Amino acid sequence: MPKIDLRERSKNFEEKLSKIKLALFDVDGICTDGKIYWAGEEVGFNRFFHTHDGYGMKILMRAGLKVGIITGGDSVGVKNRFELLGVDYLYMGKEDKRAALDEILAKEGLKDEEFLYMGDEFFDLPLLKRAGFSATVPNASHEICEAVDYVTFNHSGEGCVREVIDMLRYVQDITPEIPH
Repeated sequence: MPKIDLRERSKNFEEKLSKIKLALFDVDGICTDGKIYWAGEEVGFNRFFHTHDGYGMKILMRAGLKVGIITGGDSVGVKNRFELLGVDYLYMGKEDKRAALDEILAKEGLKDEEFLYMGDEFFDLPLLKRAGFSATVPNASHEICEAVDYVTFNHSGEGCVREVIDMLRYVQDITPEIPH
């Protein structure tokens, strides 16, 4: 399959992406493939994450953008993953995500048009509808796909977060630091 030209595709959303100062993501079905597995009593349920997505989040944070997670799930594995990445915001066990969003926007002094959100489920709809730029994955339900600005080519947990981050990078001219 030929590579998608994300630089060209991001031009379709240049006005919206140019305003983004905060990137927020759901976990299950976005940062993961949506599957959970039992990892034992001490860890509980766990998930698989894609390293490209995590590195993309670090690129945004190094460029001065804020990054956060708002998830309905609550597990040690998720907490460890995003604390390790050093995301600015981590809200877990929040099926009604609006209060977390309002708290973050107030703390950062941002408007709805200044955040992007990626989610894939019905409880993500309030945030997807408010976001300055919204995205989901191709395996989300029809209603979710219809409600967002962008449906990724990459599937859940397979670099879909990085795909959106790269579009944002191209519009905002964010270049990753490369060690010499």
